[in-house]
Amino acid sequence: MALRPELGLDFMDENLLNQLHKFLREASKATYAGDGAKVEPWRKGFKELEYRDGDWYYRDSYTGFFQSWGQEVVWHKDKPVWNSLYGGGMAEKFHGDRDFAKQTFEFLKKVLRQKESEFQPRGPEKLTEGDWEYKCNMEGDIKNFKGSEKILYKGEVVFTHDFIGGVVISK
Repeated sequence: MALRPELGLDFMDENLLNQLHKFLREASKATYAGDGAKVEPWRKGFKELEYRDGDWYYRDSYTGFFQSWGQEVVWHKDKPVWNSLYGGGMAEKFHGDRDFAKQTFEFLKKVLRQKESEFQPRGPEKLTEGDWEYKCNMEGDIKNFKGSEKILYKGEVVFTHDFIGGVVISK
């Protein structure tokens, strides 16, 4: 791994980007999508999950339930190198319906475990299971991306999230 002290990670190194991508797939499956254990939050009122592998460290921090906002950060050798922000939630008519929201979030977790060989900060482009359907539109790559995801139940949009992120290059 090339490390440039003045910039952090050398993100021109395809091998390093591949390692980051692999680490993100593992971290996603081991935390929220995999019902990972919550850790002591750094910010009051947030839920946080973490994953470590060697020099790599991932932390997902979010707040809210029916509407939620969160941030995923990856550190390498104690330097932040990748970040993603996400937010949105249940369609307003479902606010207050905890049971349906929990069903929706369980489907979302299944979707988030479907990481493929191509970079996906959330889930695949499309996934259908029974009455549930997930759709994700994304522009960019692991270095710089933005997009949105939605979950439909029986053809009706019940959940949406927008997301944005990419690599961190320090001064």
